[in-house]
Amino acid sequence: MKRKDLLGLKEISKEEIALVLDTAAQMKKIILSGNKKSDSFSGKSMATLFYENSTRTKSSFEMACNYTGGTFSSLNVATSSVNKGESLADTARTLDAFGTDVLVIRHSVSGAPHLIAPLVKASVINAGDGTNEHPTQALLDMFTIREKYGKLNGLTVALIGDIKFSRVARSNIWGLSKCGAKIKIFGPGTLLPAGIAEIEGVTVCNSLKEAVTNADTVMALRLQQERMTSGLLPSLSEFSHFYGVDEEALSLAKKGALLMHPGPVNRNVELKDSALNSPQNVIDKQVTNGVAIRMALLSLLVQRK
Repeated sequence: MKRKDLLGLKEISKEEIALVLDTAAQMKKIILSGNKKSDSFSGKSMATLFYENSTRTKSSFEMACNYTGGTFSSLNVATSSVNKGESLADTARTLDAFGTDVLVIRHSVSGAPHLIAPLVKASVINAGDGTNEHPTQALLDMFTIREKYGKLNGLTVALIGDIKFSRVARSNIWGLSKCGAKIKIFGPGTLLPAGIAEIEGVTVCNSLKEAVTNADTVMALRLQQERMTSGLLPSLSEFSHFYGVDEEALSLAKKGALLMHPGPVNRNVELKDSALNSPQNVIDKQVTNGVAIRMALLSLLVQRK
């Protein structure tokens, strides 16, 4: 990769995305092998700085670092000097001064990774910033889709649910559209961002049926209730009734279409049990592919340096 940091998919090229996906394909072979070791990050260090909770993203970065031969440290924000008033910039500079090669940050404020990237020598990877982007999640989603179909160009992906507050949705929209995929979205009017229909390759649908019909992939999105103010949703049960994906809705997609979700799933809200029990469910495969994508990024960023 030519760039120092991975801050979002809006700003990177189709060629860079392809490079990451191609490298991840090689990394997945390591994960599936009996000897989960590569030396592509050997002698290098990674630090994770998570101001928000995480299971999949944080753990998969740590596993990726282990599998590629590096060392990592995870800053516990709750017990760090952040609680003494230390700023984000100063915390990042401190971790950088330790000789960190890659700094992985998740923050509730959109743009936080963009703020610290120019301040540190380490490569900064955005692990989710507010409602802005979650580029590594979108890359693993794209990798999972390409793994199934062998391509992204010309495919149709349906994004269902909370589009407005979903950083996963934003990164997928930027990444998939750059790679030639068509995107159909459907969600409550209160959870659709202004101007979404103006993005090239995006179609706003008026019903769940319209959105999923003939889709190659159906991706339900987690309700970001922690970012919402009151009044955006009447109730979870009503959301589930109109926007929850079940086996009947999934049957309208193309035969063998993928069912995806970035996790964690609110069962019987975004996805009904009947859909989760479908053989088309590849949520666990997404988790595995997330490790491969993060292995690829650690390796590529260090090779650049």
